Amino acid sequence: MGSALDLSRWQFGITTIYHFLFVPLTLGTVWFVAMFQTMWHFTGKEIYLKLTKFFGKLFLINFAMGVVTGIVQEFQFGMNWSEYSRFVGDVFGAPLAMEGLLAFFLESTFLGLWIFGWDRLPKKLHLATIWAAAVGTMLSAYFILAANAWMQHPVGYEIDPATGRAVLNDIGAVLFQNTAVMAFLHTMTASFMVSGAAVAAVGAWFLTKNRQVDVFRPAMKAGAVVTLVAAVGVSITGDLFSKIMVEQQPMKMAAAEALYDTQEDAPFSVLTIGDVTGDSATPIIEVPGLLSFLSTGDFNATVEGINDLQAAYEAQYGPGDYVPYVPVTYWSFRLMIGVGMLAAAWALWALWRYRRGRNPQGTGPVSRAFGIATPLIVLAPLAASTFGWIFTEMGRQPWVVFGEQLTADAVSPLLTTTEVWISLIGFTLVYAILAVIEVALLLKYIKQGAPEQVVADPYEEAAKQADEDKQLYFAY
Repeated sequence: MGSALDLSRWQFGITTIYHFLFVPLTLGTVWFVAMFQTMWHFTGKEIYLKLTKFFGKLFLINFAMGVVTGIVQEFQFGMNWSEYSRFVGDVFGAPLAMEGLLAFFLESTFLGLWIFGWDRLPKKLHLATIWAAAVGTMLSAYFILAANAWMQHPVGYEIDPATGRAVLNDIGAVLFQNTAVMAFLHTMTASFMVSGAAVAAVGAWFLTKNRQVDVFRPAMKAGAVVTLVAAVGVSITGDLFSKIMVEQQPMKMAAAEALYDTQEDAPFSVLTIGDVTGDSATPIIEVPGLLSFLSTGDFNATVEGINDLQAAYEAQYGPGDYVPYVPVTYWSFRLMIGVGMLAAAWALWALWRYRRGRNPQGTGPVSRAFGIATPLIVLAPLAASTFGWIFTEMGRQPWVVFGEQLTADAVSPLLTTTEVWISLIGFTLVYAILAVIEVALLLKYIKQGAPEQVVADPYEEAAKQADEDKQLYFAY
């Protein structure tokens, strides 16, 4: 059946990955909605109002599902990980409280004003509400990532000798350490890559169907360009983030390469055959010195291996196994990099295919391949983000708070396997139902397309109606 610890880890991993499927789409798509509404505001072109309404509806579906699944995460801290909550609650709870009281309140309030403010708020004020909601989603992500960054690299705290608990003494260090800042930048660029691919794929799908071409061509171009720019941003922030990781968690980088022995000019293996346990894995494609560069910025630098780091950790923390599960970290690191770049390649293909107003409708192998790839391409950066989080969290093991608390010591002491099985099965069934609902709603409204008829300027129409009502009132 598995222990309560193992089942709790599975449950938290499953629910977290499921929740994070909605997060990057939400973080990026809201900015597209704000951009399209801004374009409509300044140009008056009806197509941008249609795009605002169309992608706004998709964003709201995804946002609602993200909120529902996100609530489950917080309950698990008390249900399954009470020892963790007891140890770090004073520190970990601070950024989460800021996220709930400040960021989520900001985004939800202004999102509500945006939803119900059409024709009711002044035009400029209504536009400001979607930008405020976008800022709120970004702040929400930052506070959550700051909390996670503290687990990766705890700072701004001290251990109370009387209670043995971590006590916050510098909120600025928690919020603005380089781990948090770089995690935020890396996550946001990845989110723009996911949302850019989604917007471009939807636009390209309509082009392949030769439907509403004048409306969705701008969306396809905007999404593809954002995907390419975000891919560059992901690469740059990922490189900077890896160097910070080597300074703070060198074991994670060693496990990412299955590097067991300390080595100069350490190569990076693109592909390996075997179980990467150190004695049977055989790299078949290697780039000399690349791991040294990723770790330090120097192709000739020395990278510490797993064996030396294990010995150092035993000397520092006592006897134990401080090596994460290498196959997961090794392959998730590569899938994170490789799968995500497929979206960038597709974006280039889409921009070339539809360049200068072209809209090829052939039935040849290239057109068929593009038609098959288009609805699937959004899964590539989404999968890359998922593999990135798997690498981030699994690479930190066996620590839940690096250097301070082991995952085995964080689980609720009275939790039974039966209790976890019940909640795990329950969450899985509910999440399966939610997945069907989410996909069905998205596909339904995507197939409907952008609204064929919209009021050219709903604010002017509302003002005219208000004047007519006022005249009727005085006449009466």
